[in-house]
Amino acid sequence: MKTIEARLKATRTIMQDAKIDALIVPRADEYLGEYVPVHNERLAFLTGFTGSAGFFVLTAERAILFVDGRYTLQAENQCPAPLFEHHHLINDPPLKWLSQTLSGPAVVAVDGRVIPYRFYEQASATFDATDLQLEALTYNPIDQIWEGRPEAPNNPALLLDLNYSGENSAEKRSRVGDTIKNQGADAALIHQLDSIAWLLNIRGDDVPHLPVLLAQAIITQSGDVSLYTDRGKIPEGFEAHVGAGVTVFDETEFSKGLDALGACHAKVLIDHDHTNAFSALHCKRAGCQLIASKDPVELPKAQKNEIEVEGIRKAHLRDGAALTRYLHWLESEVNAKRYHDEGFVSDRLEAFRRDLPELKDLSFSTISAAGSNAAMAHYSHTNGQPAKLAPNTLYLVDSGGQYFDGTTDVTRTVAIDQPRNDHRDMFTRVLKGHIALACAQFPEGIQGHQLDVLARQFLWEIGKDFDHGTGHGVGCYLSVHEGPQRIGKTPLPTAPLLPGMVVSNEPGYYEPNDYGIRCENLMVVVALDSGMLGFETLTFAPFDRNLIDLTLMSEPELNWLNEYHQRVFEKIGPQLPENLRPWLQSATAPL
Repeated sequence: MKTIEARLKATRTIMQDAKIDALIVPRADEYLGEYVPVHNERLAFLTGFTGSAGFFVLTAERAILFVDGRYTLQAENQCPAPLFEHHHLINDPPLKWLSQTLSGPAVVAVDGRVIPYRFYEQASATFDATDLQLEALTYNPIDQIWEGRPEAPNNPALLLDLNYSGENSAEKRSRVGDTIKNQGADAALIHQLDSIAWLLNIRGDDVPHLPVLLAQAIITQSGDVSLYTDRGKIPEGFEAHVGAGVTVFDETEFSKGLDALGACHAKVLIDHDHTNAFSALHCKRAGCQLIASKDPVELPKAQKNEIEVEGIRKAHLRDGAALTRYLHWLESEVNAKRYHDEGFVSDRLEAFRRDLPELKDLSFSTISAAGSNAAMAHYSHTNGQPAKLAPNTLYLVDSGGQYFDGTTDVTRTVAIDQPRNDHRDMFTRVLKGHIALACAQFPEGIQGHQLDVLARQFLWEIGKDFDHGTGHGVGCYLSVHEGPQRIGKTPLPTAPLLPGMVVSNEPGYYEPNDYGIRCENLMVVVALDSGMLGFETLTFAPFDRNLIDLTLMSEPELNWLNEYHQRVFEKIGPQLPENLRPWLQSATAPL
C-alpha cells in the first residue's frame, strides 16, 4: 500500500467484511510497553503518526486521531485534514467520543492483544449504556494489509552476569512465588517485558532503548516459570543460568499454557494494567479464576540490591563524564558563535556517550529542545525541521544511556549566551525545588505524592506549576520508566518509597511558546542513621551557574549546591582529559 489513503481504504474493506463499524487502533503492541519495535508500529503504518502516545478510530466514513497536547502540532502535520480529524486524547477520549457519536446498534472492534484488560473493562462498561458492542479480536486487521512489514528482531538474548544482577534467578523466582501464594493464587501472568528480563536475569535487543526479549511468561507459586518466546533467541547456557524450573516454549503456544491453567481451575493473578485483554479473557473462558493484583515482580525489581546500586553508581559516573564533556563542547561552540541545530547537538551528545565502550544503547530518544521548543516537555526534534540554538535563549537536553550495570536519565538546561532575568528567576525556583526534594527525610511508609509539594513550592509561591510528574522509577539496565514508585501530585495507587528504589528528581517550568526549564538527577532511596529514609543523588554533572539568581537562594540551598558541585569535580574531573579539567573547575566553583 503506497499511500495512507489506500491503507485506510483497505482496512475499511476488512472491517466491512467482518461487520465492524468502528476499529480502535492504539499505539501499543501485544506487550503493552512504552516502546514498540518497528515491526509492531501499526499506528504509524496505518496513519503516518509517529508519536509515542495516541489512539486512532476508523469508521466507514471518518478517520479520527486522538493525541494529547504534546503531539497536537505533530498530528496535524503528519495526519492532515480533511483525511483525518483530530481530538484531544484527555479532554475528548475515544471511548467517550464513540459512545456519544456512533449510532447503534454498532460493533466497535479492537485487537484484544494490544489493549490492557482494564481498558477492555472500561470500554465494556461505557458501551453497556449504549447500543454499541465491544468485540475483542484475536487478530489485527492492519497485519493483513501490511505489505513489506519489517522482520522482527532475531538477535539472541543476553545472560546477565551475577556480578550485575546480584541475585540468581532461582532466588528471585522463589520470592515472587511466595508473593503469589500469599495472595491465594496458583500462578501469575507476567506480560511486562522488563519484569520477565529481571526475573530470569536476561536481557535482549528486541525493543529500541529497552534491553528486553519479546516474551510472555507464567510463574507458579512454586517459582516455576513457563517462558513463551522465540526459542531461536535462547542462547547456549540458558538452562544453567536460570536454574531448574524454567521451561521455554514457542510464543505461539501461549494459549495452550492458558488452557492448561484453566483445565485445573487455577487461581491466576493478573495485573489489569499490564495484562492484555486477550490473555485475561482466554483465561476466563478456559476456567481460571482471575485475581486482580499488581505485577508481583514489580516491587522486588524496583528495590535494587547492593550490587545493583553500586553498579548504578558506576554507570552514572561514566555517563556524567560524557555529559560533562558535551556541556564543555556546547559552551565552546556557543562562545565561538556557532549556533547549531537541535539535531546536530543531539548527535554530538550521543557521540560522547558512544565513546564509552560500556554503552549498550541510549535509554530513550534524546530530547534536544531549543528556545520555545523546550516549552513542550516531551518535544522531539525528529518530528520536523530541527530548530537552531539562538543567542539569549535557553536550551534543554534530556538524555540517558544503557549500561550493563545501570540505566541513566539526566536533564540539564543551559543558557545560550546571556540569559534573561526571567530565565534566571524561574530556573532558580526550579533548582530550589530540586534541592528541597533531594534533601528530604521521611519515615517508612511515605509515598512519592506526599513529597511532591517539596519540588513545586517555590513555583506555587508565584502562582506557577509544571504539568508532569516530579519523579519516575528507573530500572537497572532495564526500563528508564519503571513502576511502582513515582513522585507526583496525583495520589495514584503506588508503593511506598523503599530503600533501593531509584527515582528521578525533575521539577520544571514551561513558558508557552517561549522557553522550558528542567533540572533532573536520579536518586536512590537510602536508610539514614536517624532511622528515617532519604535520597542519595546518583547523577553528577554541573548545573549552569549563569542561570542561578543568588538573591533567591538560601544559605542551606547554596551549601547543597556548592557541595554537589564539589563532588562533581571530585568524581568527574579524573575521568576528563587534562585540558578539560580547568573548565570543570570553573563550572563547579563555589557560589
